[in-house]
This record gives sequence, C-alpha cells and structure tokens, in this order.
Amino acid sequence: MFLPMLLIFGVFYLFIIRPQQKRERARKGLIAGVTKGDKVITIGGIHGTVVQVDETTLIAQVDTNTKMRFEKNAIGQVVQG
Repeated sequence: MFLPMLLIFGVFYLFIIRPQQKRERARKGLIAGVTKGDKVITIGGIHGTVVQVDETTLIAQVDTNTKMRFEKNAIGQVVQG
C-alpha cells in the first residue's frame, strides 16, 4: 500500500524536484558572480553593462548616458564577450 506512494514520490523527486534545485543553485551562482564590466540581460529583455554592484542591486549602463538600477534577481543571463 505504501510502496506505490513511495514510488510516486521517488519519481517526482528525480524528475521534478532535483532538477529544479540544480537550476536554482546555478542561478544563484550566476547572480553572486556578477561583477563590474559584465554584460547582462534582464528577465525583461534589457541589455546592459554592469557599472556598479551592491549587495542586492546593480547599476547597468544601457545606453551612452543612461544608467538603470536593477535588483540582482532581475538578471536573466550574463552574456559572454
């Protein structure tokens, strides 16, 4: 009676919970590793170059005379190059 429930939980853990935890760890590492000069894309699609990094926010230059402050959680990806 408990064996099917354990099997279902095992499947959920292997295919849903564990991969999601891996992705979240990788994302936290990405956010923690952002430094001045990195090129980033926010989850809203804004491209910019990091000018200043604070504890929870960063300032990105998105155009010649335009700087914007973002929460670090708003970073979608760091672009190489």
